[in-house]
Amino acid sequence: MQWLNEPPQWSGSDKQLIVKTAPKTDFWRITHYGFIRDNGHFYFSAIATDFTVEVTIRGEYKDLYDQAGIMLRVDEKHWIKTGIEYVDGVQNLSAVVTHVYSDWSRTPLPDAPESLRLKVERRQETIQIFYWEPSSGYIPFRMTYLPTSEALQVGLMGASPEGDGYLVTFEDYQLKLTS
Repeated sequence: MQWLNEPPQWSGSDKQLIVKTAPKTDFWRITHYGFIRDNGHFYFSAIATDFTVEVTIRGEYKDLYDQAGIMLRVDEKHWIKTGIEYVDGVQNLSAVVTHVYSDWSRTPLPDAPESLRLKVERRQETIQIFYWEPSSGYIPFRMTYLPTSEALQVGLMGASPEGDGYLVTFEDYQLKLTS
């Protein structure tokens, strides 16, 4: 795996990756705010086939838009990030789908879970996002499109658009090729 925008502080092992996000980092394109940001932290592998990726995320979210999760990226204009985003003091299950312009969907998680497990499946150009609910298993959150690519980048992302950075831990990362 390799970094796009390596954070100043991080450590990793086979079981977990711990990242201290840098201030004023984000992935976003144009919609509503009018700016482009492509300086969030992204630890990824290049994959040329269908896959399923899963991870558990634990964050010490404190500032508006602190975020962590899974990212899939074709290039700087075509990507998806999904995970937790901290908005108005509440953790939100969030997905941003970008095809030149970013499109954001989110739903609040009012019980502030200690961790969140995510799963993302790629089947050609179809991307499905799921989150784990202990009483129900994986729950579908979003289905969307991402252009196929010879080497789609997939991995873990974190950012602190408004704050001074925070600590996030990624555990039990699993990437399984499915074709």
